[in-house]
Amino acid sequence: MGKLFFRAVRGSVRVFLFRWFRLRVEGRERLQLRGGVIIAPAHRSNLDGPLVGSSSHRRVRYLGKDSLFRPAAAGWAMRSLGSFPVRRGEADLDAMRVAKEMLEAGECMLVFPEGTRQEGDAIGEIYDGTAWLASKANVPVVPVGIAGTEVAMPTGSKFPSRVPVTIVVGEILDPPKAADGKRAKRSDLKEWTEQLKVRLHECQARAREMLNE
Repeated sequence: MGKLFFRAVRGSVRVFLFRWFRLRVEGRERLQLRGGVIIAPAHRSNLDGPLVGSSSHRRVRYLGKDSLFRPAAAGWAMRSLGSFPVRRGEADLDAMRVAKEMLEAGECMLVFPEGTRQEGDAIGEIYDGTAWLASKANVPVVPVGIAGTEVAMPTGSKFPSRVPVTIVVGEILDPPKAADGKRAKRSDLKEWTEQLKVRLHECQARAREMLNE
């Protein structure tokens, strides 16, 4: 039942939301990468996860704030869609461990490097969770820019407006490594995170450019 629910929801997103927003995706083939991989989009709206995740043929797993899993029916729906809960505002080591195990098992996971939704095209502070996961699970990261969703469904909005949305999938980033090829140190994770921020900015700028064409 869970798999049927997931396929029905993803199919509905593709049939209705893709057309509603006249969605354009550049670099979609990079979302089809096999094996364990982290998809790392900029975050401007609650629409970002469904639109980016449904642009891949793979079943994408998500980290979701634990409040979204209550009541029980909502929890079942969230888990069927590939999400698992994380306690917001604190380091949920159990959730990170589960995420690492899923990636090592070859799953595809969507993680917002900025954490919470931001405003505008400037990339906010990038937390080190993405670098840590990529390093520990030894998986690549795919940066993604997305423009239009902030207007389509801003914070507090219940229904999406019909405006164009563009997604740009950037060049794949290898997981963080130390200069000698050994286990990445904190300084290596910090340097890699800065590189991810640059890539996200490039993707976001290109997505905005496409939207303005």
